[in-house]
Amino acid sequence: MQRADEYTIQKIGIPSLVLMERAALKTVEVMKEKGISLDHCLVVCGSGNNGGDGFAVARLLYLEGKDVCAVFAGKETSMSEECRQQRQIASNLGVSVVTNIPPKEYTVVIDAVFGVGLSRTIEGHYKDVIEEMNQIHAEKVAIDIPSGISSFDGQVLGTAFHADLTVSFACEKLGTVLFPGSDYAGEVIPVEIGIGTKLFEENPEVCYTLEKSDLSKFLPDRKKNSHKGSYGKILMITGSKGMSGAAYLSARAAYISGGGLVQIYTEESNRTILQQLLPEAIVSTYTEYEEEKLQSLLKWADVICIGCGLGKSRTAGQILSYLMKYAEVPCVIDADGLNLLADHMELLPKEKKPFVLTPHMKEMAGLLGCTIPELGKNRFAALKEFTDSYGVVCALKDARTLVAGKDRQMFLNTAGNSAMAKAGSGDVLAGVITGLLAQHMKVYEGTVLGVYLHACGGDAARERRGAYSVLAEDLTEGIAACIKKTEKGR
Repeated sequence: MQRADEYTIQKIGIPSLVLMERAALKTVEVMKEKGISLDHCLVVCGSGNNGGDGFAVARLLYLEGKDVCAVFAGKETSMSEECRQQRQIASNLGVSVVTNIPPKEYTVVIDAVFGVGLSRTIEGHYKDVIEEMNQIHAEKVAIDIPSGISSFDGQVLGTAFHADLTVSFACEKLGTVLFPGSDYAGEVIPVEIGIGTKLFEENPEVCYTLEKSDLSKFLPDRKKNSHKGSYGKILMITGSKGMSGAAYLSARAAYISGGGLVQIYTEESNRTILQQLLPEAIVSTYTEYEEEKLQSLLKWADVICIGCGLGKSRTAGQILSYLMKYAEVPCVIDADGLNLLADHMELLPKEKKPFVLTPHMKEMAGLLGCTIPELGKNRFAALKEFTDSYGVVCALKDARTLVAGKDRQMFLNTAGNSAMAKAGSGDVLAGVITGLLAQHMKVYEGTVLGVYLHACGGDAARERRGAYSVLAEDLTEGIAACIKKTEKGR
């Protein structure tokens, strides 16, 4: 964002004070749109340009006849020129500018202490000011990012302002998407103020996300002159003894997302229940490792999914080993496929192959040979290094799922909700991605769309069933509803 500011000011030629004015205008506009009472406003400003935004907001509210108190909580010696100018303009017009928070009633507290550049732990005077702001009984609004939240990873830098609303300029910051920063940001509204974002395009340091309007752009077309083979032959190597549910959910999801023909290769005891649960699928079974049969299935398939409920038996290991060596079509590796792979990383080829790995944090830590806390502290860099080394696409599942691929911008999913934290949700995701790849989507694009569509399905399921009662099968119904709505909107 700092580079984007410099680009806008120096290359495009929009003065910094103009951007500041636009930021202030948009902040006031959003607060009004959200129905926030602006009768008695406290605006707490730091020394940097975020503080300048705050003084500009205070001035605009004062000129509308609001009761406004602006507090300068920063240091004179480190004050930016723009912030100094904005404070002087506010003072010249009669805005009350003080250095301590007056003990009175406020309807809104506006945080403009620190911006996106904060990287140090907050302590001393600043810590006391932010904690005093948090204790005031009023609605809370943060300008760009809540003070004390790391814009890079969402961590709390000692203490942080707890906002109900954050007005973010140009783009939402990673720190308010990731946790715990997301909990401190409240509702985040990105606004356009004229900052040039062209330099973000294809920049590997910048994450991107999707919105629901994007579904119609990326969802594969259904041609009038087509048949089931047009939408892919899918091989699901899933389900050990007693794990027919994982096989069912992943296969159903592959069909729901548009796949043409699904064959489930599973342990023999699952045959009857799968034929009853999903009569649309072909069911092939094994009781022990059969290389010739596996070879035939791999040749038949246009796309393969392996691992959902597969188990870690000797037979499962042999199947995975053969697939890793000889599969020539896109492969989605999930769950036990990943756990088996973690014990035999030599199976993962260094040359680029159309493999998609869908680990959650524990599975990813197993693949990397580290602990979950270690991964959590460094997951962006760790994921990039992993995908660059092996040439695979990886969807790292968490409350905010990341998708990475070699030489690709990282996708950060912002849809979905806690109702999806149920057994079987990962099986559905693996099936959705597989179904999309079967429709000839490229591996990276299909994985990104699969993650987002799965999350949108979760949002639809929660709307229908509530936050507590969503089951994995409800996700498939939610996905179907999203696809239907997208289809109608085309």
